[in-house]
Amino acid sequence: MTLFIIATVVFLLLRLMPEEGYFNAEEYDKLDAIQREAILTQMGLRDPIHVQLTNFYRNLLRGDLGKSVVFRPGVPVIRVLKPKAPFSIYFGLSSVALSLLIGIPMGVFMARFKGKFFDNFGSSYVVLINAIPAAVYYLFIQLYFSAMLELPMLFNTRQPKSWILPTISMSLSGIAYYAMWMRRYMVDELNRDYVKLARAKGLSSSAIMFRHILRNAFVPMAQYLPMSILLTISGSIYVESLFSIPGMGGLLVTAIQRQDNTLVQALVLIFSSVGILGLLLGDLLMALCDPRIKLTRKTAAR
Repeated sequence: MTLFIIATVVFLLLRLMPEEGYFNAEEYDKLDAIQREAILTQMGLRDPIHVQLTNFYRNLLRGDLGKSVVFRPGVPVIRVLKPKAPFSIYFGLSSVALSLLIGIPMGVFMARFKGKFFDNFGSSYVVLINAIPAAVYYLFIQLYFSAMLELPMLFNTRQPKSWILPTISMSLSGIAYYAMWMRRYMVDELNRDYVKLARAKGLSSSAIMFRHILRNAFVPMAQYLPMSILLTISGSIYVESLFSIPGMGGLLVTAIQRQDNTLVQALVLIFSSVGILGLLLGDLLMALCDPRIKLTRKTAAR
């Protein structure tokens, strides 16, 4: 239902966009008003809106996302996305892996040494990442880290070193996100009765932290992992544009700039679908991590 609403709203909003978005820029200037009207009629854009919407869903159910009008005139959107997806998947998986490998242990040690140097250092990093606009530290990394580390400023498929800075940039917010929430959930668990019982039995703080608290604190984290992973894989819009990565995120920016309405519509629907799928998988993953959660019982509602 959510996807249906999003698809309908996106379709209706794009019908409010200028008609130039359905013509090649050079072609539009050469055509007169009658020729433009004939082309729009042939494309079905002069049909009643309910007829257009019905045709849109009929094509969508067949896997037809339409054809690009400006970016690659006449080429199906699926063919346009096919060479772009691998780059988004690679950088998405790499940045998510880096975020998980650093963010979750960071949150664990922040909770383990609450109020001490490591906790203060980690909290400062989280506040810094959330307070500064991402565009600012992305540019800082591109301009200064490339000079300091002698790394290329722009992505190049033939230079593996050029893949480092985009991956780091895409992972920074994820590291802060996982560290912040892991620390919070673990600190919440510290005051539970089972922790007091474990201490009374003589278990060490490390054993309690890693064997019991970490396991329970990970359950609420599991809900957001699939969504964050899928959204990252689908492409970071700003990072791909900044580092000239030929992925789906940068493609969306280009499609908007060049007013390719059909391509914009398809990309927004794909990103929306990925987000909704992530939420669904998050609920399923929570049920797998915590046997107390049952998807078929009302009493298990969160």
